[in-house]
Amino acid sequence: MLNRRILRVKAFQSLYAYQQCKNSNATLAQDFIREAFLPDLHTMEVQDKSQLKKDAARCVSLFLKNLDSDEFYSSNEPNEKISSTAAKAVHLYHKYNLKDKDFLKNNMLTAVEQIPALYLYAISMLVGFGNHVRNEKSKKRILEDHSGVRTASSYNLANNSVLNIIETNHSFKRECLRFQVGLEELEQEMKEWYRELVKPHEDYQRYMLVENPDFEQDKEVLQAILKKVLFKSEAPLSFFQDKDLNWSENKPIVRSLASKVLKNIQEGEDAEAEILPELGLNWEEDKEFFQNIFNLTVTSDEYFSRLIAEKTKNWDVERIALTDKVILVMALTEMVNFPSIPTKVTINEYIDISKTYSTPKSKQFVNGLLDTLSKELTDSGKIRKSGRGLIDNK
Repeated sequence: MLNRRILRVKAFQSLYAYQQCKNSNATLAQDFIREAFLPDLHTMEVQDKSQLKKDAARCVSLFLKNLDSDEFYSSNEPNEKISSTAAKAVHLYHKYNLKDKDFLKNNMLTAVEQIPALYLYAISMLVGFGNHVRNEKSKKRILEDHSGVRTASSYNLANNSVLNIIETNHSFKRECLRFQVGLEELEQEMKEWYRELVKPHEDYQRYMLVENPDFEQDKEVLQAILKKVLFKSEAPLSFFQDKDLNWSENKPIVRSLASKVLKNIQEGEDAEAEILPELGLNWEEDKEFFQNIFNLTVTSDEYFSRLIAEKTKNWDVERIALTDKVILVMALTEMVNFPSIPTKVTINEYIDISKTYSTPKSKQFVNGLLDTLSKELTDSGKIRKSGRGLIDNK
């Protein structure tokens, strides 16, 4: 359905959100502890507020020591309330984490599965604008130039050769049907958007002055409408936001895929051509990869975080940018758990993610650390690659 790079990006975004959730859950658990050691307002007994604060601090310390432990260790804490409250806080922390992990994993999958519908809507809107101009032409609503002369070029979009290919393309119609993409609900909006957003745009105004535009000019005006109108104007963006709760994250992906559809189309393309980018290819296999990279990164986080800490002794692992830490753990997880993916491919993919989503210096940091750790994990037998073009480590 979508290429692996996009799946990695979506998994990275969800894993980054999960790490933020864990930090928030740790704060909530510590708030629970502090509330447990507040003075009891329903008793007349004298209470030592200073001691309660000290007990709360000891309880928080015990809680933090047990955050990543499979079993709770009280460290011989003599105060039963401190020990039991810390244990409850740890349980609460893990309960919240599990809930957030399940939500993010399910939401991640849902968000990816609806991305094709979003970019199909964008392409359908371009077709819709062409149909609107065609209807205007058929009703003899002829636009006039400044001299009052009626010009046929005003209807260039009605005869746009790229739109004609899209509109008759079997794969486009099939996928619109599959994802239930239609513009019936936007009939009035399409007219308004054309009149208020498309028609006045300078790129479109220039296009309407061209007599008999060629294929590349037809394609260029569609790219301009796509990027400068649909993905920049408030009204269309509001439509996409209503369709997708993750629109702010998905917008660049949807825009890229819609643009790729236009780039893929060649002059003279027949109706049988596959013009859509990798839609419907190997989704079950990609879906398994997508879910596994998320789940395995979560379970491998502690182990790989220790490896990262060992290689950054002069740099506190807690001070490493959270984005970099998530990227590094994801990459190491992929190297170890996916034997058919070459190590170099993994490193390059996560370097690219770091360029877009992390700090300016992340590329060199991620590249250097992954190169070092991949060699050590290969030498120790943890990374074993096999498959076509790969060497099975002995």
